[in-house]
Amino acid sequence: MTKCLGCGAILQDQNIDLIGYTKNIDAGLCLRCFRIKNYNDYKVVLKDNNDYIDILKQIDKTDDLVLLVVDIFDFPNKLDDIRKYLHNDLILVITKRDILPKSVYDENLLNYFSKYNLNIKASIIISSKNNYHFDELYSLINEHKKGKNVYVVGYTNAGKSSLINKIIYNYSDIEHEVTVSSMPSTTIDTIELKINEELTLIDTPGLLNEGSIMNVVDGKMIKTISPRKEIKPVVYQLKTHQYIFINDFLKIDAEKVNLVLYFANDLKKERLYSDKKNKKYLKEYSFEVSKGEDIVISGLGFIKVSNNCIINIAIDYDINIYKRDSLI
Repeated sequence: MTKCLGCGAILQDQNIDLIGYTKNIDAGLCLRCFRIKNYNDYKVVLKDNNDYIDILKQIDKTDDLVLLVVDIFDFPNKLDDIRKYLHNDLILVITKRDILPKSVYDENLLNYFSKYNLNIKASIIISSKNNYHFDELYSLINEHKKGKNVYVVGYTNAGKSSLINKIIYNYSDIEHEVTVSSMPSTTIDTIELKINEELTLIDTPGLLNEGSIMNVVDGKMIKTISPRKEIKPVVYQLKTHQYIFINDFLKIDAEKVNLVLYFANDLKKERLYSDKKNKKYLKEYSFEVSKGEDIVISGLGFIKVSNNCIINIAIDYDINIYKRDSLI
């Protein structure tokens, strides 16, 4: 069986509607990866976490080092749940450093993740886009690996494939890359990539961050809500009866508080002094928030508060919205 070099799907030339279809198996890429790479045309693949958990259980049977890749902007609320299935030594790799403001210290971000119950041998913050800290990461991999194989795991859209492609570019003679897309479930199955005689990286499909807005919006919206460059935080000093609207699908209502919004720059943000839109939303939430807490809208961004307050949120999607200790 031949696997697609881009996503790991088993290649087949019999049924165009099934995963792994290609007109030419010798070409090495499935039609889906070809269209993502050349036309940014993504075909949705429906998977559930049971498929990926089985892969984690197989990794757990090995003694190999694991890179746990975490998106600094969109990490799951219960990150340490991954320890239910995986007990290998971990290097925590926090990606997309280029998204958060430069004024945020790396050390503070690393300290934030120390509270999770993970068997972490080392932690590092990287940016695949800016090639930030890759020499340090490569050194950590070689220092902590127990054999040739090193697995790369994480949740969908965490930046696993971008990380691997940067390592390929920097440290190997491999001519092909794994497929990168902002859409969830781009990688279908494991992909072995021999970096050199002493190191093979094994890419794995991402666990679904259940409850993320990324799972329920179309490709056009995903491009809008996914930050592509450093976020410019937007500060609002809210008084009585003021509302913030985000792209007409999200309403934020709070009184006598300063809110700092960390959302993609491309999202339209506006403040109105009354709810003139008078719109009905699918879901409504109310939170008592203390200073030192964020409100996270899963997959979309987060809100930082200046003091204790009540925040009301209405949104058109059934997704996870929750409180956490402030990231910044």
